[in-house]
Amino acid sequence: MAAPEAPKVSIGLPVFNGEPFLTGALDALLAQSFTDYELIICDNASSDGTAAICRELASRDRRVRYIRHAENIGVTRNFNRVFELSRAPYFHWAAADDLCAPELLQRLVAVLDARPEVALCYSRTREIDADGRTLREYSDGLHVEQPEPHRRYAACLWNIHMCNPNFGLYRATALRMTGLEGNYSNSDIVMLCAASLHGAMVEIPEVLFYRRVHAGMTVQRHPDAHDRMRLANPSAGRQLTFPGFLFFAGFVTSISRSGLPLAERLRCYARLHIAWRRWRGRLWDDLRHVWRYLFAGPI
Repeated sequence: MAAPEAPKVSIGLPVFNGEPFLTGALDALLAQSFTDYELIICDNASSDGTAAICRELASRDRRVRYIRHAENIGVTRNFNRVFELSRAPYFHWAAADDLCAPELLQRLVAVLDARPEVALCYSRTREIDADGRTLREYSDGLHVEQPEPHRRYAACLWNIHMCNPNFGLYRATALRMTGLEGNYSNSDIVMLCAASLHGAMVEIPEVLFYRRVHAGMTVQRHPDAHDRMRLANPSAGRQLTFPGFLFFAGFVTSISRSGLPLAERLRCYARLHIAWRRWRGRLWDDLRHVWRYLFAGPI
C-alpha cells in the first residue's frame, strides 16, 4: 500500500500539561483557511487532561497525529521531535497556549511559494493575556533580505529579541540545516539566527499571531537560565550547568555546520562580536553560578 502523499505544511505542537489553553490553540489551527497540512502533537508525558483532548481530536481528524512519550524527554527534545516527525516542505511550530488568525498559514505559504530565497516568513505579533485581552502589538524587526548570509546574520544578531518568528513558517530544508534547538537555555535565539544563514526572513505586516503571556509560561515560572536547563534535561537533577557557554558555542557551531563557503563563514564568525556585545553577561552569570556551586553546594 502506497504511503499517503505528503501535505504542503506540517504543524508541530509540542505540549506538556497544556490543558488550560490547549483546546483554544487547537481550534485556531483547525480553523485555518489553508487546509493542506498535517498536525503532529508530541505530548511530553502530561499528567493533566492533555492526552484526552488530543486523542479525541485525532479520532475525528485524520490530519492529526498524536504521539505521547512514556516519560518526559525534556522541553528541547520534544520541541525538536515534532519537526523530526514532519513530512512537508514547509513547517510551522505551534504552542499549546497561543492563538493565530484563520488566514495565517495561507498568507505565509503564499510568500514561500512565490519566493524560493525565503527561509522563514512570519507575521506581526499581538500579545494577549490569559483571558485573551490585548496587551500590545509587536513587530520583531527581523525582516532581513540582504543577499549575503553574513549581512543577514549580523542584522539578526542585532535585532532579535523575543523569537516570535519561530512560530512563523519555515522552509523545512533551511530549518533542518540549523541543527534545531540545543539542550541549553535560549537556544531558540541561536536557531533563529542560524536560519538567516540559509535564506531571507520576511515579516508580513498583518497581525496574525497571538502570543499568550501568562503566569504559567516557562520563562515566568523559571526566569533563571540554569533552572531552564533542567527543563531541557530532566534527568540532570541539580548538577552544575553552563547555559551561557553553550549559548555562545551554539553560534559558532551553527556557522561551522552551515555549509557556506569558507570566506562567507569567516565573515559570519567576524559578526559574532555582536553576540558578545549583547549577551556577554550570560558568561559572567555562568562564572557566578560556578562560584556559588563550589562554596554553597548544588544549587
